[in-house]
Amino acid sequence: MDFKVFDTRKIDEYSKRAKEQWGQTSEFKEFEEKTKSWTKDDEATAANEFMQLFVEFGQMKEMNPADEQVQFQVKKLQDYITNHFYTCSDKILCGLGRMYAGGGELTENIDNVGGIGTAEFASKAIDIFYMSKK
Repeated sequence: MDFKVFDTRKIDEYSKRAKEQWGQTSEFKEFEEKTKSWTKDDEATAANEFMQLFVEFGQMKEMNPADEQVQFQVKKLQDYITNHFYTCSDKILCGLGRMYAGGGELTENIDNVGGIGTAEFASKAIDIFYMSKK
C-alpha cells in the first residue's frame, strides 16, 4: 500500500525537527545508527509499513481500546518502532500516543490513513497499555 498522505519528501523535514528536539537523547542516536544506511526506498518502505499500523487501528475503532486485540496492536506498534527506529519504552510510547492525538499534521496523517478519529483511538489504546504496565 502506498500512502501518498504521508509524503516521503517530508521525512527529511521530520528528521530535522526530531534532531532539534531530541538530538541529544540516546533514542535519537540509536535512530541515526539504525537508519544511517537507509536509501529513500528504505525510508518510504518504513513510512508505509508504519502507517499501515494505523490503518489497522482504524479498522478497530469501533472496539473498546482496552480490548485484547487492540492492546496487541499497541504492542505491535511499539515493537515496530523498536525494531526499525529506536528502543520504544512504555514511557516513550505513552508520549508518542499523546503526540498522535495532539492535533496538527501528525494527527491528520494518521486520520487520513485510518479514518477520522484513528489518532485519538490509538492514543487512548496506548494510554491504557501504558497504565496497565504501572
